[in-house]
Amino acid sequence: MNSPKAGTTQEAYVGTIELYDNKFYLLSKRYMDVLLSIIGLLLLMPLLVSVAILIKVDDVKSPVFFKQIRVGKDGKKFRMYKFRSMVNNAEGLLDSLLDQNETSGALFKMKDDPRVTKVGRFIRKTSIDELPQLWNVLKGEMSLVGPRPPLPREVESYTDYHKQRLSVVPGCTGLWQVSGRSSVGFEKMVELDLHYIRNRHFFYDMKLICKTIIIIFYPNSAY
Repeated sequence: MNSPKAGTTQEAYVGTIELYDNKFYLLSKRYMDVLLSIIGLLLLMPLLVSVAILIKVDDVKSPVFFKQIRVGKDGKKFRMYKFRSMVNNAEGLLDSLLDQNETSGALFKMKDDPRVTKVGRFIRKTSIDELPQLWNVLKGEMSLVGPRPPLPREVESYTDYHKQRLSVVPGCTGLWQVSGRSSVGFEKMVELDLHYIRNRHFFYDMKLICKTIIIIFYPNSAY
């Protein structure tokens, strides 16, 4: 499956997006989500416990998990889980850092974000902080593969073009995550998401899952 060309513009995607809603694909995708998330939680339990201990030792008074409201399919909000990689009052400190945003559009990314803890830098770089989202997958709020679930404040600035990425169940990983992640700007992220939505199928999902596993051992530009 080829990725969208660099010269692709918004105008090329204007209009209602055509979804690949083949019933067999959707059923197999959900079956894969449930099966692999259960296997993943069981096999990764020693790692999950170890990370939880490290986070707790680093800051005894703060929680191990970070819970945040995200926007899912068709604009439905849900509570997403991650390992806490920032100081406990990170959300309250965001406004003071907005002028140092290093990406474009509705995203906020800062390479040397002072809110990130020592343990947090490692688990963010390797995407280990995302593993608790397997619980969201089991609940059906997320899929293993799909567009990144945005924050409500991000969606508030979306155009109709951007909102097309909310037409499918969001994922733990996707084309954006394996294509540079933090080094990719907002508009390019949307372009990648729409490319995935238009071309998704079972083997494409499996390919992106395999690429994500490789990134855990050979991290990309995530921060």
